[in-house]
Amino acid sequence: MPHDLGFSESVVGLGAGIFFVGYFLLEIPGALIAEWWSARRWIARIMISWGLMTVFMAFIHTSRQFYLVRFLVGAAEAGFLPGVIVYLTHWFRYQDRAKAVAFFYAANPLSYVIGSPLAGLLLGLSWLGMRGWRWLFIIEGIPAIVLGFITIWYLTDWPEQANWLPEDEKSWITRELKQEKEAKKRRRSYGVWEALRHRDVILLTFCYFCAMTGSYGIAFWLPTMLKRLSGQSDFRVTLLAALPYVAAFITQQVNGWHSDRTQERRWHAAVPLFVCGLALAFAVLGRTHFGLSIGLFVVAGGSFYGFQPVFWAVPTMFLSESAAAASIGLINAVGNLGGFAGPMVMGYLANRTHSFSPGLLYLVASLFASGTLMLAVGRQAGLAEGSR
Repeated sequence: MPHDLGFSESVVGLGAGIFFVGYFLLEIPGALIAEWWSARRWIARIMISWGLMTVFMAFIHTSRQFYLVRFLVGAAEAGFLPGVIVYLTHWFRYQDRAKAVAFFYAANPLSYVIGSPLAGLLLGLSWLGMRGWRWLFIIEGIPAIVLGFITIWYLTDWPEQANWLPEDEKSWITRELKQEKEAKKRRRSYGVWEALRHRDVILLTFCYFCAMTGSYGIAFWLPTMLKRLSGQSDFRVTLLAALPYVAAFITQQVNGWHSDRTQERRWHAAVPLFVCGLALAFAVLGRTHFGLSIGLFVVAGGSFYGFQPVFWAVPTMFLSESAAAASIGLINAVGNLGGFAGPMVMGYLANRTHSFSPGLLYLVASLFASGTLMLAVGRQAGLAEGSR
């Protein structure tokens, strides 16, 4: 796409990041709508509108159109992740929540494993006078639209509304979730604005910002870095780029399961960030050795994805209902601005230095800062006791 449209690395980096402006503006309202109205309907709306905007990406020709559609894609997607996290709190106990989030997050690395080779094949094709990358956006968008309509019919908002669930199971999970909510209120009941000012919510927000800076910087620039390092075809590069996500799928499932089993959150979230940062640092040092660089990128990608399922179990450790929804929206909104910073800074530094090393070191620093902030969460007595 950049070659066909004549976009510089700075334009691509800004376009990748501007997605998060629209995403940021509507994230907290979207999370509250999911809690107050219907998570099922809100998730479906997001999928349909996101699919439509993604299809529109196939028809851009100028940088202004690129920026506009990227903004609209971000605005369409806003509220999706908080909506899903809120939805899972309606169905899973805190003790099982990291596993549930890990199962949902499995779609992320698997989409890269399946999508990267498919993208590599499409990039080399031209159909009906349209380049392969344009078809790629169309093929990405249409399933989201279809699945959005299926979501309206298939999902159930609350266990008590589930006709397919046996009565004893329905009563049990409803009772368990009610007891969890009441236990939180006995310790401390938070309003929306009070929750948004909570020390640990602020720490989690900056932790997620730094983590997403590293994550999106890697994800967005990894294929380009591998292309320059290897000199291979687009298809082979996309196969190589899928390897970290195979490791990611395994790591996130194991880490989510182990965190639930031990009921420990902070270290299970922080250690993957430190490992990812170390792997990237060594990748910079060993950048002349292609095989070593691939191995380190696999370690970096695999370890990072172990962070997210555990991380998203933390806000619901001490918050519930609207306070939890708004806080999850805030954390994801501000945190994902790191997705603006990561690709943009990487693009700027690559353009200025003609090397990816300075940008990777910036990502390393962000990941280490994120891990440190994660360990600071829960130092106050109330949350620390709840995490044991």
